[in-house]
Amino acid sequence: MECRPDCGACCTAPSISSPIPGMPHGKPANTPCVQLDEHKRCKIFASPLRPKVCAGLQPAADMCGATRSEALTWLLNLEALTAP
Repeated sequence: MECRPDCGACCTAPSISSPIPGMPHGKPANTPCVQLDEHKRCKIFASPLRPKVCAGLQPAADMCGATRSEALTWLLNLEALTAP
């Protein structure tokens, strides 16, 4: 599955505890990553600096839904279910 243009839900909804260039302490949930460009695409997608957790998250129909809003809702629910 290909990512939806101008979405970036997977780079916004989840919390990330590992360092990201520009976010040395990771990022909280529901916060856009600083590495998103103006089209909500990852600027470090092919870089070894990209956190492994980001590389492990793959787009899927149930996660992405039909809209960015559906993707955010699904991912924020997952975030809540897996929070410590």
